[in-house]
Amino acid sequence: MGNTNAPVWFITGCSTGFGREIAKLILGRGWNAVITARKTDQINDIAEGYEDTSLVISLDVTDQDQIASAVKAAQEKFGKIDVLVNNAGYGYFSSIEEGEQEKIRAQFETNFFGLVNMIQAVLPGMRDKKHGHIINFSSIGGLRAFTSTGYYHATKFAVEGLSESLSQEVGPLGIKVLLVEPGPFRTDWAGRSTSRTPTQIADYEPTVGARMTASQNSSGKQQGDPVRGSEAIIKAVEAENHQLRLLLGEPAYKMALEKVDMMRENFESLKDLTISADFPLAER
Repeated sequence: MGNTNAPVWFITGCSTGFGREIAKLILGRGWNAVITARKTDQINDIAEGYEDTSLVISLDVTDQDQIASAVKAAQEKFGKIDVLVNNAGYGYFSSIEEGEQEKIRAQFETNFFGLVNMIQAVLPGMRDKKHGHIINFSSIGGLRAFTSTGYYHATKFAVEGLSESLSQEVGPLGIKVLLVEPGPFRTDWAGRSTSRTPTQIADYEPTVGARMTASQNSSGKQQGDPVRGSEAIIKAVEAENHQLRLLLGEPAYKMALEKVDMMRENFESLKDLTISADFPLAER
């Protein structure tokens, strides 16, 4: 049954990065964790010594039958799910023109639709208890976009919009939503987890090709610490002053503020043209 007085965290994508570190921290606190990944042999070690307070499940978030079974198993062992962490996802590098339809759609299936599948599966239980917390992993790439990762940005911009609406729908029901927006962290995001379509069109080499190379070269050297980032996420969940968004890492903070400034400059520069689209005041 686990620790009946402790919260139950259900975490997707625990094989590496944030998912793995969050699961370890949750168990270390004496709380309960449902630890999931497509291959359980990559996550069994996390639960060693925590058999009573952990549940290891094989889960592909694009498979709704697996999701239903995993949520049912979590409910049977722990009786509830207090916090859902939608962490499963991966990057895809390509120019927009050269993007491969199969890879684009596969990324949306995991990064966006997989997240939707999980939310829809846990919400009935959370609504019943009028309590819960849904953590959706976005990215600084959900707030602003760069060359070579346009399709990844598209998935994360979708997560941002969905989460804003979700927070307004479930907030009155006692359920909170947190958007996590990491900058560059030493996870596997730019490593083996990432899919790539190499740039063949010479016109894109100075932009798309250059960023692909830079991202590969910086993998493992990023400023962000996944352990400290995971601790920040847990603190944000516990905070009394709840906010929708949590930027992680100084680069994310700086890039987000730059985006705010760029948008304000854009809007103000076209203010007169924008307002001219309305009916004159006398005709409203």
